[in-house]
Amino acid sequence: MQTLLFKIVVIFAAIAAGQGECDARHAGPRRTNAIDTTLVERDADPGLLDLVKNVLDVPKTVMNQVFQNGGGIWGLGGLDLPLFRKDGGTPTPNGWPWGKITTTNANPYTSAPDTSMDRKYNFRLSRCTIAPDGVQGSALCINGQFPGPLIEANYGDVISVTVTNDLKDEGTSIHWHGLLQTWTNYEDGVASVTQCPIAPGSSFTYRFQATLYGSTWYHAHYSAQYAAGAVGPMVIHGPNQVDYDVDLGPVMLQDWYHSDYNSLLAKMLNPLKLGGPAPPLAASNLINGKNSYNCSKAQGKKCTPDAPLSYFDFKPGKSHRLRIINMGSGAIQKFTIDGHKMRVMANDFVPVKSYTVDMLSLGVGQRADVIVEGNGKKGELYWMRSTIEGCSLNDGLATQALAAVAYTGADKSVSPKSVVAKGAFTDNSPGTCANDPLSTTEPVYPISVQGGASVTRDMKIEAKSNGTHIVYLINGKSFRGDYNKPLLAAVHSSRDLSGIPPERNLWDFGTNSSVRIVIYNHHNQPHPMHLHGHNMHILASGFGKWDGSIVRASNPQRRDVQVMPPGSEDRPSYLVVQWKQDNPGVWPLHCVS
Repeated sequence: MQTLLFKIVVIFAAIAAGQGECDARHAGPRRTNAIDTTLVERDADPGLLDLVKNVLDVPKTVMNQVFQNGGGIWGLGGLDLPLFRKDGGTPTPNGWPWGKITTTNANPYTSAPDTSMDRKYNFRLSRCTIAPDGVQGSALCINGQFPGPLIEANYGDVISVTVTNDLKDEGTSIHWHGLLQTWTNYEDGVASVTQCPIAPGSSFTYRFQATLYGSTWYHAHYSAQYAAGAVGPMVIHGPNQVDYDVDLGPVMLQDWYHSDYNSLLAKMLNPLKLGGPAPPLAASNLINGKNSYNCSKAQGKKCTPDAPLSYFDFKPGKSHRLRIINMGSGAIQKFTIDGHKMRVMANDFVPVKSYTVDMLSLGVGQRADVIVEGNGKKGELYWMRSTIEGCSLNDGLATQALAAVAYTGADKSVSPKSVVAKGAFTDNSPGTCANDPLSTTEPVYPISVQGGASVTRDMKIEAKSNGTHIVYLINGKSFRGDYNKPLLAAVHSSRDLSGIPPERNLWDFGTNSSVRIVIYNHHNQPHPMHLHGHNMHILASGFGKWDGSIVRASNPQRRDVQVMPPGSEDRPSYLVVQWKQDNPGVWPLHCVS
């Protein structure tokens, strides 16, 4: 039996009729004759594409896009995304693929249109050698590049992705983060929960509808593969409640490691008799797959100095949409742009009433769509920064990722001279290892929780010894997943769940109409808690014991990831979440990092 250890995971089951053991969609190898495509190139600036293709002619002693990131166009100015995809005969009733739906007139969880469009992609996951920050090492790439290709669709489109596993010695699966998989639980991409892994040399086609809109990412959900680069962005075009001039696309933030992920796992799994676990320390930090590492600190690893940084083209007087995504594996990111403020228009897949910030704090898996006004002048340069210092484990050598904001006409061969503003960006107190205050994050479409929940449960997170190892525990149990017997198949085959092994951490909420969970974090690290299959109402967050109060019960914040600040045995942090049981299936609730 293959197992997963040391994860903060609990599985929720809402019962519905289904099929038997290892679903036929995942049983045994399956091959396809797929043609690799990278759809992002369809809308990319031809000049940028020429740049990417021409770097193959650059001498190997010079850092180039292929050597640094395996190809692709990330970090080369940003994109210029349309308001929606118009290709392939996209229907546009009332001028939009989603017709008359707006952010305010339709419940986002029941109103997805049927556009009859099928957006098809082909991914190949393989090992690669890249140098995102100048330090060369082994990684995992999708279609040969890191980060992976953009998936782009309209609200209501069907997305089909054929994933071919070119790894020789391990399986894989891909999770489409934040997409609800309404009535398609088996496409959620969680090995040991919703599917058997895709075997080496095999292919599997995921097919699901984009029932929410905004910005998100996809990532491997097997072992620690996404820490090695098996990640990429997704943009689902939909209604907007805020106007802007330019959509620069994804701004991807990621803590990075100079050791192979298997060696990092081995250190985490080190038994107590051999010294116990050694938590992985981030060696670097990236924006759109790039940063520049001090090669004198590379400890003998191959390192190219002055690795190129990402840059984003701004236009004076124009408003720019940035889709900021923390697609790292362990770090909270604090993101700023020197000399600029950010107007938040969405958190995760939830449009919110706009509010302005100097700094964004995002846990792993979280997203924020922001509008940044082009208040700079022609030719000016500003630093874009993201730091993992203070709230996350790192070796202290390269905690700040840098990228450049380049206004029209700027000389990109020189560095910006701007300076960081003091404030929350440099504040490392535990209370800042959290998201924006719940009092400021109000969804545009209101949904009340004033009627309470059908059932309420407490959840206690700890890290303790089980006699041989230090393990994470939820209510005294540590999750173990069996790759050969996915939970979804077991639940679908029988409504009697008494035979499910207790180490699977399955909580059966049956036909309850709603669920409220009060989570207490007794661990000294922050935890970004992610629920699959639903957007959570975030009712309250704080320290000590929850007193029953709810922040804006008439319309609390909703999102699919919320950060719990670090706690302690005597003074835990708490997070109170609630969701409507309207999507039957088997859904993980877990810490993403």
